[in-house]
Amino acid sequence: MSPSAEPVPAVELLDVSEAVLEQLLELALRDADADEVTPPLGESAAWNTDRISWFREFHHAAAAGLDGPAQQKSWAISCDGQLAGSVRLKRIGPGPGSAVGTMKPLEAGAGGAGAGGAGAGGALETGIWLGRSFRGRGVGREALRLVKALAVSAGASHLVAETTAGNVGAIALLKSAGAELVTGAASATATMQVKGTIPLR
Repeated sequence: MSPSAEPVPAVELLDVSEAVLEQLLELALRDADADEVTPPLGESAAWNTDRISWFREFHHAAAAGLDGPAQQKSWAISCDGQLAGSVRLKRIGPGPGSAVGTMKPLEAGAGGAGAGGAGAGGALETGIWLGRSFRGRGVGREALRLVKALAVSAGASHLVAETTAGNVGAIALLKSAGAELVTGAASATATMQVKGTIPLR
């Protein structure tokens, strides 16, 4: 390793137990904006009881894995022994009983898998958020590398992720993973969406 090379952080993906969930929530409240982690809920853009309830329900539902009712699996991201954020995999398309919404697609600024098969040639969607203090250190890149391996083992042929054109960190993360990026049209209420497709085979 050359002297100028950045050290690679020790990143692990952890199953979200009740204890890990509460630590993850504490991290999100302290070190991430609510809009980076949850859909718009309640009367403000800040953390509120609706967003906190959604956060807990999301991870509880995801605990059942890709073959569970929510058709998704989430992990806490550990960096050098500290919780740094969360990453998920989700089957694309509606699944039975999937009443829980999806995690904010890809934010870079973003244990056992418990995942079932994605079907031959199938796609999985991924999303990630990191606490502010863990951004820009290669944590997202390592977490995405790990989740790509889990997607391959689940039988997926590619990963799909969405972000906005202004999220420079997320765009860089997708590019580093070899994603093909497609920019959509801006809406009246949202900035321009960017969809990344990451081939796995």
